[in-house]
Amino acid sequence: MKIKELEDGYRKIKFEKDLDNFMTDKAADDIIEIFNTPLTGTYNWDYTVQDNRIKKLYELGKELNWNVSLDVDWSIPYEPITEPIPMFWDEYPPYQKLSDKRKVEFLHHRQAWSVSQYLHGEQGALLVASQLTSCAPTFNAKLYAASQTFDEARHVEAFNRYIQTRLKMMYPIGNALKSILDKILTDPRWDLKFIGMQLIIEGLALAAFQSTRELAKDPVLYDMLGLIIRDEARHVTFGVNYLEEFVSTLSEEEKNDRAQFAYEACLLSRERLLSTDVFEYFGWDVEEARQFQLGSDLIQHFQKLLFQRVMPNLARIGLLTDSVKGKFEELGILELASLPSDADVDWADLSKPLFEDSA
Repeated sequence: MKIKELEDGYRKIKFEKDLDNFMTDKAADDIIEIFNTPLTGTYNWDYTVQDNRIKKLYELGKELNWNVSLDVDWSIPYEPITEPIPMFWDEYPPYQKLSDKRKVEFLHHRQAWSVSQYLHGEQGALLVASQLTSCAPTFNAKLYAASQTFDEARHVEAFNRYIQTRLKMMYPIGNALKSILDKILTDPRWDLKFIGMQLIIEGLALAAFQSTRELAKDPVLYDMLGLIIRDEARHVTFGVNYLEEFVSTLSEEEKNDRAQFAYEACLLSRERLLSTDVFEYFGWDVEEARQFQLGSDLIQHFQKLLFQRVMPNLARIGLLTDSVKGKFEELGILELASLPSDADVDWADLSKPLFEDSA
């Protein structure tokens, strides 16, 4: 097995053809990027399984396992976009100048970019969940984190298969998402990993997957996202329930430190919607296109939809401190904090059988 370590290699591989520069018999079988973390693990010698929500979520995870190869019908033919569709880019002059063929190509690149970010985010979630298995301090949490690790592996498999067999185009991870994952993975504090991954990354992903599913024309994507969404809902609920009591034991200084991290992660997460690599591919002024997308009413509405799954949960666990409320208000999302949180879970909804609501 030949492994190639690359500095900033993930930015050099934008499309499948780019792999030829790295994945040759003389080069490597795999490409990796190294990160180091001062992770502090814990043994837990109290094997008492408490009858609480974490145990119930763990049991649900075992009961609702699914198989990417068997529970999604990959034989359904893929029907790509063939005509331009009305969208907010219609108001952007560089897009208006494109031929219909190039507009269709743009839409395909945008979709490939979005699903690629889902894939990279799920790999990050896989790595963080594996860390939580070691560093979560209680027995129930270790069991759940182990089950979540398998969930995340399944999600990586699913998104990768969708890209490889249907979209056939992959983009590198965006800088904003990469920055958040790097921080979460390399920080030694177990609770910050919970905050960053279970509440923010997973909360945003859950909302994004739901919105993507509502608009999905491909039945394979629709069914696949339905299965993934059910898993993600359990993950977010796990984070809220586990952190709520712990955060209450922190000092005000410690709470403000974690609240500041949550704010910075949310600030970066706004950039996750901005497909700057696609702008660059089409030869547009990247900053101009970025500002146009940020100013779109549709994108601003979509951002609020995403943060509907984050702000109430931050409020529930006590991380909307006075030190950050003004900052969240400037982002235009503080008002979302009053919505219901994921702490009060709908167990019947989480327990739905496979494909009960499939199209």
